[in-house]
Amino acid sequence: MKGIKKLCLVTLLLAFTSSVFAAAAKVDFIYDMPKVDLRDQASLQRGAKYFMNYCSGCHGMQYMRYSQMAEGIGMTDADGQVAEAIVLANLVFSGERVGDQIKAAMTKEQGKQYFGINIPDLTLGAKVRKPEWIYNYLLGFYPDDTRQWGTNNAVFHDVAMPNVFSDLQGLQVPVTRILYYDDDNRPVEEIIGFELVREGTHTPEEFQQAMYDLVNFMSFASDPKKLKRQRIGVIVILFLIVFTMLAYLLKREYWKNIKK
Repeated sequence: MKGIKKLCLVTLLLAFTSSVFAAAAKVDFIYDMPKVDLRDQASLQRGAKYFMNYCSGCHGMQYMRYSQMAEGIGMTDADGQVAEAIVLANLVFSGERVGDQIKAAMTKEQGKQYFGINIPDLTLGAKVRKPEWIYNYLLGFYPDDTRQWGTNNAVFHDVAMPNVFSDLQGLQVPVTRILYYDDDNRPVEEIIGFELVREGTHTPEEFQQAMYDLVNFMSFASDPKKLKRQRIGVIVILFLIVFTMLAYLLKREYWKNIKK
């Protein structure tokens, strides 16, 4: 009995601790991200374009090959084969072949030298950080003269990454509210939104759509076989349902003449 009581106490303690950490880890995002849609191949292709043009200089996706990416986002011909010429012309800029891994143009040593950190590979980025976090992160850059690259981020404070999408987004400044005053009577503020002070090549709506496409593509890259796995799962479930019905009918046929 004492052992059961101890087990129950430990279980309650773990549940309480998990709830506390979950509450502490909760982030109030500024933007609501539309639902990820891995079936929207047009969005995935646009996202791949943004990644290869703006992100691949520093970040790689070395656990995916160009051919796997092209097949997953629908860059194939009528026979279902990878459209190699289109892929090489639009998504490969550093001389790799279609069968090569998607590696960053920047080496680890260069990344350490320029940014002071190890530049992360983004193959599993959407698994590690979750799509909504990445979406708000990409939309959350603002100017900060105290930082090395002149930018900061509302989601990842003091981030080492510059705003590589500034030409698309334009320049935005944060809108804040005062949460409280510290012991030195200095205001502690929270960013609740942004105000665009210089337009970019995209309107705010167009830029949000572009960042959604990029996050949608990163979600695909983190699990490229997800749709195929789901299709197989549906087929298996349907097979089991049909098999169960046939087995039941066969059982009735065998037992209908057996007296109880």
